[in-house]
Formats: sequence, C-alpha cells, structure tokens
Amino acid sequence: MRIRNVLSVFAVALMIGFVAAPGNAANVHSSVSPLLKVGPQAIPADATTPDYGLFTCQVGLSSATCYDPYQMRHAYNIDTLINAGFDGRGKTIVIVDAFQDPSLVGVGGDLDYFNTFYGLPKFNVAGGPTFTQVAPDGLGAFDVGWAEEITLDVEWAHAIAPGANIVLVLAKSNADADILSATKYAVDNNLGDVISQSFGENESCMDSNTLAMQHQVFADATRKNITLFASAGDDGAGQPTCDGSTLVKAASSPASDPLVTAVGGTELHAAGYCLTSLGCNPALNPAPGTYQGEIVWNEIGIGATGGGFSVLYDEPSYQQGTIHGGKQRGEPDVSYNAAVEHGVLVRLFGGWYLFGGTSAGSPQWAAIQAIADQKAGYGLGFINKAAYHIGQAQSHYSASFHDVTSGNNSAFGVQGFSAGSGWDAVTGLGSPRADGLVDYLIQLVSPGDGSSAIAGSEPHGHGKPSNPGHAKPH
Repeated sequence: MRIRNVLSVFAVALMIGFVAAPGNAANVHSSVSPLLKVGPQAIPADATTPDYGLFTCQVGLSSATCYDPYQMRHAYNIDTLINAGFDGRGKTIVIVDAFQDPSLVGVGGDLDYFNTFYGLPKFNVAGGPTFTQVAPDGLGAFDVGWAEEITLDVEWAHAIAPGANIVLVLAKSNADADILSATKYAVDNNLGDVISQSFGENESCMDSNTLAMQHQVFADATRKNITLFASAGDDGAGQPTCDGSTLVKAASSPASDPLVTAVGGTELHAAGYCLTSLGCNPALNPAPGTYQGEIVWNEIGIGATGGGFSVLYDEPSYQQGTIHGGKQRGEPDVSYNAAVEHGVLVRLFGGWYLFGGTSAGSPQWAAIQAIADQKAGYGLGFINKAAYHIGQAQSHYSASFHDVTSGNNSAFGVQGFSAGSGWDAVTGLGSPRADGLVDYLIQLVSPGDGSSAIAGSEPHGHGKPSNPGHAKPH
C-alpha cells in the first residue's frame, strides 16, 4: 500500500541570532549551520525589552522576519482571549503525526526549553496542562522530517493555547493504513476535543477502501463533537503524482474531506520589536505583532499554499452559494501564516529554526478551537457550516476573518487559483480575528450541523491507485 506524503515542513537556516548590546559580540551563526544556536541574552535592559530572548529577525536586523508566540497571538487577536482567561484549559488538543521525535521531551528536551524560554506553562506540573505521547501500534523509527513536524505541531499548539492539554498520537509509519489506525485510536478512545493533522497527499493516491474508512473515522469524530483540522499542502495547486515523479493539479487529503476544516497558508506581515537600545522609538511604532496585512503564501522556490477542488467529494451544502459555479468540494476553508521567511521560531534538536508551511496553521487553528470550546463550555465540534455562515454576513465576516485578496498559488509549473474577496481556493475565508470568530462560532454552531454534514458526504468516483499511499508532512 502506498504511503501518504505528509505536508512538508520547511526549515530555513538564515543568519539569525540574538540582538547584541553595543560593545558585545552578537551571537550570529553562519547560514551553513541549520540551527540558530541560543547563547546568552545580550539585549541591553530598558523599558522596551521583554524578559525573553529576541532574534535579529524580530528587530529588523535580518533579511528574514520571524515571530514568537506573543507576536502571533497579538496578530490574530488571540491575546484578547487569553487575557480574558480563555487559554484552552480543560480542553485537549490531539496531534496526529508519524514516527517519533526523541528530542522533544525529557531532561533538556526541546519542548521544555521552548516553554522555559518563552515563559509558557510547563506540562505535567500540578495545576497545569498535561502532555502525553501515545503510540497505539508501537513506536516507529526516527525520521528527520517527521520529527521536525512533531516539534512544530506541539510547540505551537501550546504557544497559542497554553492552558490546553496535548495528546500526541504517533503512527508507526506514514503509510496510510498506519496513520488511519492512529487517528481511529484517538477517535475511538475520545482522546481530545480537537484533532490536528499536518500532513496529506494527492487525494487520488489513497486506496479507495482506506479512503472510505478514513471518512468513516471522520464521521465518527464528527458525531462525537470532535473538531478536525488538516493542512492544505505546500506545493501550490499541485500535489505529487502517486509515484512521486511530478506534480499535478490536485487537492490534498485529508484536507479535502468535507468533515475536515482545511487550513491554507498566507504570508503574514506583523510588527517586530522596537527597542530604544537600537535607536527605535516605541511611541512612534506599533506594538510587537500588530497586524499589518497578509498576502497569499507563495515563496518562489520554497513553497506555496495548497488549494483547489476535490475530484472525490461533491460540494458540501455549507459551501453552496460561496463557491461561484462550483460543483465539488473546495479547499481550504480557512488560512493562517505559513511563509518561511515570515515564519515562526521553533526549538528543535537543541537549536532554533525558522519554520513555515501550512503545517504551522493546523495546530494553531486547533489551539484556537480549544479556546473556543473552553469559552463555550462545551465542545463545538463541526464548525464549517457556522464558519461559512459567518462568511456570508459582512458584519460577522469582518469581525471574524482577515479577508486575504492578493496573490495566487500557481507554483512549480502548475497553474493555480487567485485570491479574491470572500472565499477563494487559495486562502479560504481568510485568517482568524480570533476574538470575534470565537464569539460568532459559539453563537452560530448548532447541534445538528455535524449530522447534516455527514449525510451524503462520502467520496465517490475513485479507483484503486497502482501505488497506494503514504502521507508527507505539509
């Protein structure tokens, strides 16, 4: 059976280091090294200096831009919710990945370092959130790409919903059957309120029986009020052919399933840190992370957001009237920052990386959902119908989403789609204005939404591929 390719994670080694005080040597490492090593904090103390380390890419001293948890929260209005006491506590985020990451936990592990560095709650401490790893079919081998994906997913789900519990469910490999087994275990055992899937493949490359079983697991999750997210892909409108030899225009599974909320990618422009020690006047500059705009994520030679139309799923009822002339399921539904050179900082293998890809969006949307569930006081479950209702009411829409209207996902020789007003097959409804979005989801989600979405949602018109399936990290 062919293994699904997981949606690829991108790590960029750039000349990024800590900001140095005048007279001190900056801890900048050559781009030959894939790691951004952490050294002594060397920022002169003043009223504008945070109590955690900054990198040159956060203060305008690098060709790249990077974001920490506090900037990302502010850009998407998540900090408003956290400041009001809604941080996901009492809710559990399930992250499905494959293989393993032995550097993530334990003494000196990347997760504990990340949390200490940014002052985030520690896991498994009395009164705090819990972190659990589960390998229902046995622990698989070490794979670098998947280890990167695991670390990104866990650290940034926690960064956005610092009070939520996290259960990491590890498939034995990235074979479709193994990932499905891990996902089914999470659903059957009610491991959490929301599931994040930062992986995918050309939907036509899944064995038809496995595809049908996957959809059944998603239907079971929907009936249990478990919200499902998946990344839309990093190859633009293209997906690898089943033999991996080239790219063809295709939608990504599991994101194309109508019971899943598919997450596309943007390039976020948000304010960096303005330090008086570097000659910047905070009174004349916005607060760190202040939203300044977004375009479609499409970095030449690096990656671009997935998006397009399914050949296996009909247009679901919640998209009718939104997709102009569409007859098939369109993806993504929503989007989030995915640019590499406007990426997030991740502690990995004992160093610091700058990461992008739609992989970054799925766990962070799952974190927002955990916050929404906490504020609602119950699991909202299936949210797509409510999200599209929000998109059709302008006053609700402008308070809930950033409408991304510039750019396209044509990449790597595959002609894609262009962004426009409202929903499009590049960034979906847009990126979150989390405070308004959460309130409208709580108001508009109805108990029967999931059941109505399940009816008639099965895949069709699909033959068994000659090389069925593996997933790749997006």
